[in-house]
Amino acid sequence: MDGLQRWSVLRLHVEDDIPLTALARDTEIGLRTLQRWHRLYKGGGIDALGPRRRNDAGTRRTAGQLVAFIERLSLTRPRPGIATVHRLAVAEADRLGVPSPSYATVRGIVRGLDPALVTLALEGPAAYRDRHELVFRRRAERPNATWQADHTELDILIVGADGRPERPWLTVVMDDYARAVCGYMVFTGAPSAMNTALALRQAIWRKSDPSWAMCGIPDVLHVDHGSDFTSRHLEYTAVALKIRLVYSTVGRPQGRGKSERFFRTLNTELLEAIPGHIAHGAAAPKPVLDLPALDAAIVGFIAAYNERPHRELGISPKKAWTADGWLPRMPETLEELDGLLLTVPKHRTVQRDGIHFQGQRYLSTTLAPFVGQTVTIRYDPRDLSEIRVYDHDAFVCTAIDENHPNQRLSLGEIETARRARRRQLRKEINDRIPRAAPRQERRAAQPAQRPVRLRTYEEDEP
Repeated sequence: MDGLQRWSVLRLHVEDDIPLTALARDTEIGLRTLQRWHRLYKGGGIDALGPRRRNDAGTRRTAGQLVAFIERLSLTRPRPGIATVHRLAVAEADRLGVPSPSYATVRGIVRGLDPALVTLALEGPAAYRDRHELVFRRRAERPNATWQADHTELDILIVGADGRPERPWLTVVMDDYARAVCGYMVFTGAPSAMNTALALRQAIWRKSDPSWAMCGIPDVLHVDHGSDFTSRHLEYTAVALKIRLVYSTVGRPQGRGKSERFFRTLNTELLEAIPGHIAHGAAAPKPVLDLPALDAAIVGFIAAYNERPHRELGISPKKAWTADGWLPRMPETLEELDGLLLTVPKHRTVQRDGIHFQGQRYLSTTLAPFVGQTVTIRYDPRDLSEIRVYDHDAFVCTAIDENHPNQRLSLGEIETARRARRRQLRKEINDRIPRAAPRQERRAAQPAQRPVRLRTYEEDEP
């Protein structure tokens, strides 16, 4: 009963002079209660009739030692159940000689603990940091200022090259400002530096699809500490392209949150509707798609993702990236970009019949001067019909797979290359060896000698 309700009863005594005994009989409110209300009114007016807050409101009247005992049990690993804590608290109350707490009291004490305190005590500093630490979320100031590159193993089974089920991986390169997917690579097997390079190659260079406008060289590339991202190859490429590499803190994925959210969106909106999706807790599905079919589905999803409005931006990632009509920083040529990104760490020796690589043979007439020499090859694993050949980082030629149906070399071209190589070698010999003296001078300088007949076989003995 609030103060106004109490006054509506007491005013009959104060203003109408009705005795308190009559009020107690008619309202069924105790006489002592009415007398106490009257004293409060005389001391503080109507406001004093309101309910008074207890001095110990919000605190527990359980003994302090017992509360500390219950809290200590709840912060101990492994954490006991509330029923166990209540049983131990009753025993501790008997030992201390204080009233035993009820089950509800114990449960209230356990649930009243600070969640951050419980997380830190029971799960450690890493879990506390990921759930309760204050973080600073920032967004790049403009497109191509910061890109994120990250991998994920997709929740789907596909038919592998050998007909067996395989679980593919996906690498994405995202623009931090526009949330746009600039490049990707879907593959089987563990992530590698080459797969990362192919995703960056697609992200940086202009796309064949004019609607996929995102391209250019970023100022900063944010990656994790995977072996493919920390390779010397990527570091060399970043220096050559003037990209600053930023590695996220080990064990802290917050810096790659945007790519992580894209992976979740891809899984819930695309993969769950595709045959072969792996549902957690369910039996392994039967794969239906192969890698090219999955690749086609993912590129279609990325195209739609870049075009639709983003919840945080209010506009589509594509519009956010192209909003101001700016020009991205680009490599001079695709060959220059390939020379930096698609370098194979192993070298190859040019054989007389070409370069042997991945069970295939590659040939070009330009390779004639390099027979017997070691060169560096660069290639696109998605298209092994040709390889690019470099000698000490200098581009030599593009060698063609001998089995390629449309680019086979003719015997005449090979003969022409052979003759040109021989002429070049003869010219170098003539340039490097001094010209011989005239025949008459050589005869005059030589002393007369008896002709010597060379013995070719043992039967030639005189």
